[in-house]
Amino acid sequence: MDSIIVEGNGPLSGQIPISGAKNTCLKLMTAALLSEEPLTLTNVPRLSDIRTLSTLLESHGCEVALLQGGRVMVLSAREITNRRADYEIVRKLRASFNVLGPLLAREGEAIVSLPGGCAIGARKVDLHIMALEKLGATITLEEGYVHATAPDGLTGAVIEFPFVSVGATENALTAATLAKGTTVIRNAAREPDTVDLAKCLVEMGAKISGAGTSEITVEGVDRLHAATHQVIPDRIEMGTFMIAPAICGGEVELLGGRRDLLEAFCEKLEAAGIDITETEAGLKVARRNGAVRAVDVTTAPFPGFPTDLQAQFMALMCTAEGTSTLEETIFENRFMHAPELIRMGARIDVHGGTATVTGVKGLTGAPVMATDLRASVSLILAGLAAEGETTVARVYHLDRGYERIEEKLSAVGAKISRVKADG
Repeated sequence: MDSIIVEGNGPLSGQIPISGAKNTCLKLMTAALLSEEPLTLTNVPRLSDIRTLSTLLESHGCEVALLQGGRVMVLSAREITNRRADYEIVRKLRASFNVLGPLLAREGEAIVSLPGGCAIGARKVDLHIMALEKLGATITLEEGYVHATAPDGLTGAVIEFPFVSVGATENALTAATLAKGTTVIRNAAREPDTVDLAKCLVEMGAKISGAGTSEITVEGVDRLHAATHQVIPDRIEMGTFMIAPAICGGEVELLGGRRDLLEAFCEKLEAAGIDITETEAGLKVARRNGAVRAVDVTTAPFPGFPTDLQAQFMALMCTAEGTSTLEETIFENRFMHAPELIRMGARIDVHGGTATVTGVKGLTGAPVMATDLRASVSLILAGLAAEGETTVARVYHLDRGYERIEEKLSAVGAKISRVKADG
């Protein structure tokens, strides 16, 4: 397996382009199954997760073509040739489970593998199933697969989630576009990913209102048509690269960055002593004179502080002045990066869903191991600020969500390189 070697090298300076949003793009890709006509996506990130989902869509009969070096994707599902999503693909990528709603809505049947657990917790699918049953589907679980049928089509209904679930909201949203009548989704996810999916569906001919609020209304239509849609910037990549000059010093401009996608995160960075300025090209981030201040964080669904930036913020807090408390409310087991940061000299105490971080004067490079996607990049960020060399092993996680990270960080002065598995 490849490794990343990072060496502390002082302040950063320059520009970093922000790629299209991975999580958004994955859900947009599943929407292509709803229509016989092609869906064209632009600003597509070139990541392994995108390739994995492309393979699954092709197994359903969807043709996937990449243009302009992979930045443009054309998906054409003129005919669904297979209604089964196999475990061998779904287990690699949880977002694969979101083919369930589109397949069921269009074909009246879908057989989709349960995605299983993952390194950051079980992440159940019971709300997905509840939502589709509200729309009239009959669902059974057999040998690890969800069997969903609606031979006469789906029917609009009121779906009220007991708590916010991004994936379940999006499965319900896509399914409801072709349902008969009106669907109301209450306690809906408000994430930018969900809003962008709704926008794309409207461009395809769906009738949706309320996206971005806690109540979404969908008026079912008979069919959807061709559309071209630009994927929004990746707010998690953006937040990650905002941490880089915060932890190392210096000033970096994030091309395509948008504050509205990360307002709660930006407020916490500013409270820690980081300057954030909107520019014509995006966002400029700079660390003020003096040490970073400790700031408490509690993760929450959008518009709150994103769970996918908790690990990166913890890396920043490791050398902040004072003691910070990070509370994780979204997923269990999401502090697995803490022991690796401790190997670098950090002072972190984890009790259940809360981590207490006492800032130290400096970190020291060490061999560390990535445990999941966001944990892997938190170790790279820590390595940028550490004295000496840090080797991050098992970085295949990294390639799922960060495009050309070594190139982007090297371009602003970081000392970072990849060592291939064969040496």
